[in-house]
Amino acid sequence: MHQGIMKAWLESSHLSGANSTYVEEMYEAYQEDPSAVSDDWRAVFDNLPPVDGNDTHSPEPAHSKIRDYFRSLAQDSRTKTTGRVSDPELDAKQVKVLQLINAYRFRGHQNANLDPLALWKRDAVAELDPAFHGLTAEDMDREFNTGSFAYGNGTMKLKELVKALKATYTESIGAEYMHITDTEEKRWIQQRLEPTLGRAAYSKDVKSRLLEGLNAAEGMEKYLGAKFPGAKRFSLEGGDSLVPMLREIIYRSGEAGTKEIVIGMAHRGRLNVLVNVLGKRPAELFDEFAGKHHEDGLGSGDVKYHQGFSSDFETPGGNVHLALAFNPSHLEIVNPVVMGSVRARLDRRGSDDGLQVMPITIHGDSAIAGQGIVQETFNMSQTRAFKVGGSIRIVVNNQVGFTTSNHHDTRSTEYCTDIAKMVQAPIFHVNGDDPEAVAFISQLAVDYRNTFKRDVVVELVCYRRHGHNEADEPSATQPVMYGKIKKHPTTRKIYADRLVAEQSLSAEDITGMVNDYRDALDKGDCVVKEWRPMTLHTVDWTPYLNREWDEQYESAIGLDHLKELAAKVSYVPETHQLQSRVAKIYNDRDAMAKGEKLLDWGFAEMLAYATILETKKRVRITGQDSGRGTFFHRHAVLHNQKDGTTYLPLRHVADKEGPFDINDSVLSEASVLAFEYGYATAEPAGLTIWEAQFGDFANCAQVVIDQFLSSGEQKWGRLCGLTMLLPHGYEGQGPEHSSARLERFLQLCANHNMQVCIPSTPAQVYHMLRRQVVRPMRRPLVVMSPKSLLRHPMAVSSLEELAEGGFRNVIGEVDTLDASKVDRVVFCSGKVYYDLLDRRRKENIDNVAIVRIEQLYPFPHEELNAVLADYQHVTDFVWCQEEPQNQGAWYCSQHHFWSSIPQGAQLSYAGREASAAPACGYPELHARQQESLIASALKL
Repeated sequence: MHQGIMKAWLESSHLSGANSTYVEEMYEAYQEDPSAVSDDWRAVFDNLPPVDGNDTHSPEPAHSKIRDYFRSLAQDSRTKTTGRVSDPELDAKQVKVLQLINAYRFRGHQNANLDPLALWKRDAVAELDPAFHGLTAEDMDREFNTGSFAYGNGTMKLKELVKALKATYTESIGAEYMHITDTEEKRWIQQRLEPTLGRAAYSKDVKSRLLEGLNAAEGMEKYLGAKFPGAKRFSLEGGDSLVPMLREIIYRSGEAGTKEIVIGMAHRGRLNVLVNVLGKRPAELFDEFAGKHHEDGLGSGDVKYHQGFSSDFETPGGNVHLALAFNPSHLEIVNPVVMGSVRARLDRRGSDDGLQVMPITIHGDSAIAGQGIVQETFNMSQTRAFKVGGSIRIVVNNQVGFTTSNHHDTRSTEYCTDIAKMVQAPIFHVNGDDPEAVAFISQLAVDYRNTFKRDVVVELVCYRRHGHNEADEPSATQPVMYGKIKKHPTTRKIYADRLVAEQSLSAEDITGMVNDYRDALDKGDCVVKEWRPMTLHTVDWTPYLNREWDEQYESAIGLDHLKELAAKVSYVPETHQLQSRVAKIYNDRDAMAKGEKLLDWGFAEMLAYATILETKKRVRITGQDSGRGTFFHRHAVLHNQKDGTTYLPLRHVADKEGPFDINDSVLSEASVLAFEYGYATAEPAGLTIWEAQFGDFANCAQVVIDQFLSSGEQKWGRLCGLTMLLPHGYEGQGPEHSSARLERFLQLCANHNMQVCIPSTPAQVYHMLRRQVVRPMRRPLVVMSPKSLLRHPMAVSSLEELAEGGFRNVIGEVDTLDASKVDRVVFCSGKVYYDLLDRRRKENIDNVAIVRIEQLYPFPHEELNAVLADYQHVTDFVWCQEEPQNQGAWYCSQHHFWSSIPQGAQLSYAGREASAAPACGYPELHARQQESLIASALKL
């Protein structure tokens, strides 16, 4: 604002430059929150020029300088015109009125009517009392400027303003948003809440729709309770408004152009959501209660309240595909899985803004505060590799944490949702017994998410009518609460009575709706009128179904073509200046591409990705150092030393190629692995890789490995081709960075559920990665990837080895030994092979053969038998490993070794003694142990 305009505005205002206290307090209000003052005042303060060379917009400018500046303007204006005399007392109270408005925006939620049971004991917030601000009864009929308050025409009587503030901020909705630093977002929320006083005027049709949702939620629970008394169903009763809430979110999203919604939730209310939102046929659910599917032969199956489902849902804006993620009882762990699935769908649709696919996660009040995976997932929400355009997070707060606890035992924060403030997500608390407030906030949440591409949280404050499950007796530990619940009418009853009272519906209409729903349940058919057969799902899993491990596939690439690709992935523009060590690596790669040097691990890996990308399939890699590689070997992302720009050779392998996404992840294992699992379950065609910084870091994600990767197909029929690269190898680095805990993965192996491989050459890693895409089977691949082998002089391969053949599950003896002289065969995997081979050659041993087992599961019996055909006379077989005896492959795989060796032969162990720790921490001790196990294996 130019100085002349500012003067004119001051001359026309009631300030006239005389009331310095008013100016100062107004400026303080502006500093605290720019949206707390009117647009005019904000324009003045935004455009204040520097005073005496000091920036007036600094965090703590001198107020005296601000006052002096306004005085000078007023003094100057009085020499030209006569301004009206201001009333200092009235001006001071005007500031207090603005502060009262701000107090309601900041703290109104703390006195909102949120608890349907009225059990919350909350102290009155003093700042919400006009008297706190020096406003008296005499002021109630005075007119005041309402600043940026978006209700009315800019001036109101104080009593009307207080009434409007209470209606907006202290009734059924408690809005927490003033912690957001972005003024635009805060103003947007104010413009949505304040003009309508936090309410929406719904038509009769919408009100009927809300009541239908409540009828369905209550009706199904009562039906199940009567039909299957005592059976666990983790009832939604008390939180019935979740059903109309989800339905309104879907409607609003469909109107905005969303095509898919992925939902993640734990067990509470899951059956209700399956039937009344996604449209699962009640007859199918009843059969599950009756146990009629246990002989279908489809794996182990899972309990009914963990099952997922997919359908299409008709909205006025078009059909929306709904997917409820399969979920174990590990509460919040499904959240990053959902986000990964959403990201894959967005990538496939090319929806960079996140509009076309939306995640909804449903949390319990204790789980969202207690489970660290929630923080991890929030932290991912705006990062490049994991953002999904924001998510809607619903918290079903039934006020009893899990079985008997209350919030004093389950968190240290005022609200269970306070964790969301870490990403400045707006949080809307809403009384679950007010369905129209629930619908209003649901629609607002969708619009906020779509506008700002950020997370938004809705806390549905409700209660749990029964115990943790239907056999539980909650009054034993919550007598006051459950005494009140027994007398409390259901949400459906409260809303139905309200609609009758306001003459929106008749009692007869409502009774008819209830009876119609019960009749539909009796028929067992779909009860969701918006349900439609699936047509919107964008991925076809058909090519990957019912595939076997040994199915033949074609993967060879001609040598000339491979050389062309090698030249492309080793090329770096001259203008892109590399760091010296990286430049040497790429100079070596150029020599490898020309056939002048044998290939190392990093180059073979890059070539594998190039061959996949040129077939227009996606390669996605995430991990804490994935772009460079933890051990400085990959360098898929090249940083210009002059300006920091990046160049990715793998994005230049073909004119039209698949997307190559490689990102250094957040410093988390559980959330990132879960995200990538979700991604891989929604994107079967390409290669999805999670790389641990060190293999043992995977233990931070053990729940993902146990509950999803190893058993997802067995429990839910969910195929997943995720690859895990877990650096593993004993180089004397101590107990924390040696072992990727191979034994844990082998222990989880059964029913051909996943692959566990330990490749030992660059050609092997090339063929292994290609196999994971080219072979039509989709199951997880767990790789004990190397560290020292990345640059081991013996771990090299030729371009011809890449062009020919495929992955070899077993590699037999490579030296020209006379098989008839061999009297011992050593089995091994990984790095120890090179130690054995080097020592054997140095000692000129010719009676010990070394066989590498590159895939430990599924165990390659036929390939091993073929390799052992020349050693049927041998009776002395040894398994050699670097890991302690109680770890590694020995205990989990020796039955496979026994079944492969000739009858009557003996199998012994060569390795470290059993140990509680994965490795020793002293380099000298490590060396002695290594020498001992090599000597033992070679009979030295």
